[in-house]
Amino acid sequence: MKRALIGTLLMGVLGVGSAMAQDGWGDRYRDRRDIHNDYRDINHDRAAIEHDRWEMRRDLREGRYGAADSERAEIRARQRDLYRDYRDVNHDRRDRDWD
Repeated sequence: MKRALIGTLLMGVLGVGSAMAQDGWGDRYRDRRDIHNDYRDINHDRAAIEHDRWEMRRDLREGRYGAADSERAEIRARQRDLYRDYRDVNHDRRDRDWD
């Protein structure tokens, strides 16, 4: 009787542990949410790059070459961030089904 009770209890504990380890739906939700946030960040970066380009063209038109150089540096930094975001999205999409 004790063996059966202990065996049943042990099976229950092991079953709960493996059931908690296979929480695939929550992980997929987090992955989709992360991809969505990355795309939102990409759109924000694109808009900021376009605004910086507008400011750079205005500075060049008005002869403020130092300000145009700083805008150019901002554009480069934002483009690096944009490429990192694209890489992150590609990694997340590739990794989504293998978690």
